Amino acid sequence: MTTPTLLHGQVAVGDELAELAYPVTATTIVLGALAARDWRPMHHDKDFAVNRNGTQDIFINTPNLAAWFERYLTDWTGPYGRLQRVTFRMLGSIFPGDTMVFRGAVTEVGVDATGCAWAALDISVSVDGDTKTTCAARVALPVTADDNPWDRRGDRWTP
Repeated sequence: MTTPTLLHGQVAVGDELAELAYPVTATTIVLGALAARDWRPMHHDKDFAVNRNGTQDIFINTPNLAAWFERYLTDWTGPYGRLQRVTFRMLGSIFPGDTMVFRGAVTEVGVDATGCAWAALDISVSVDGDTKTTCAARVALPVTADDNPWDRRGDRWTP
């Protein structure tokens, strides 16, 4: 078994995650919409987005943004982190030419009655200092090097 990248004992309330900055292109937006089978034209047709929706350009859809939050979390936890809950609120759109900047901090850590370790986090994505989306997440972490939250089933997994 490979040693997990991040163990519960290595995490404390107030820890900040490394920032992730990603330059968004039209391809980023279109491929995300296609992957989600979201055929709505505001995610791939600039003329429609501008002239029918009144936006400045095509923009990232909800499933694409959710995938970016999942990537940000699993980049932090490593392969043994198991997402339990990710909820977010979109406050503004993200367009081609923007650079998404993800930032996060640990708000809670603990171990439940089944022995599963948890970390709660607050995450945001901003563009040029303007918060576009806020996110609250909860992720299971290994307690020891031989623990794997992905092996938990039934009564041992109570998200």
